[in-house]
Order: sequence, then structure tokens, then C-alpha cells
Amino acid sequence: MEIPKPSEEDKQFFRSLVPDDPAVEIKPMFGHLGAFVGGNMFAGLFGPAVGVRLDDAAREELAAIDGSGPFGPEQRPMGGYTSLPAAWRATPDLAAYWVDKALSHVSSLPKKAKKPKRART
Repeated sequence: MEIPKPSEEDKQFFRSLVPDDPAVEIKPMFGHLGAFVGGNMFAGLFGPAVGVRLDDAAREELAAIDGSGPFGPEQRPMGGYTSLPAAWRATPDLAAYWVDKALSHVSSLPKKAKKPKRART
């Protein structure tokens, strides 16, 4: 299985979509990027694809738009996430709208408890 790597341009595009909010954190994930709020990921970058986590109604609405689809590795896409159409790079405001919807949805979820650090032996 070949994993696509995001280019610096892909990473910059992703960062441009994520709201500048002190509660939001962008973290590297296995060479890709994820945007988190309350410890939960609301948007991610996998290769050149941007994926968002939405409630069921919004996910169905996005899934009905041409060019959207599963997010993550083809053999094992991430449940609950949908890729934004690649054509939306030409209309970043539209892509940012869906990232904002994802942030709003995930902000309403319970915060993830931080795992305690394991003791080294």
C-alpha cells in the first residue's frame, strides 16, 4: 500500500483552511496534518486530500457533492470523515466553510482526556 505524501503546498492550503482560534491545534500525524479541538480531530490532511468530521446530516450533505468521498487510505478510510472535493482548492472559502462546520460539530463533543505518560523502564 502506497501512502500519498502531502506537498508543502498541500500543507499550506490545509493550514489556510483551519480557523485561527486558540482552542485549535494543528499537529503532525505520520507525515500528514490534523487539526484538533479539545483533543478531538475535526479536520485532517492525507496526501493532498482534506477530510472533515461532521454530524450525520452534514456528512450526508457533503457526500452528495461531486468530488467528495472517503478520507484516508483507500483500503481503510477513516470512519466519520469525508474528503472535500479537490476542485475546491480553487474556491478556498467553500472548503473553509466545511472545515468551520467540522470545528463547530467536534467542539460540541466531550473533550478527550489526556493519557497519562508511561513510565520508562
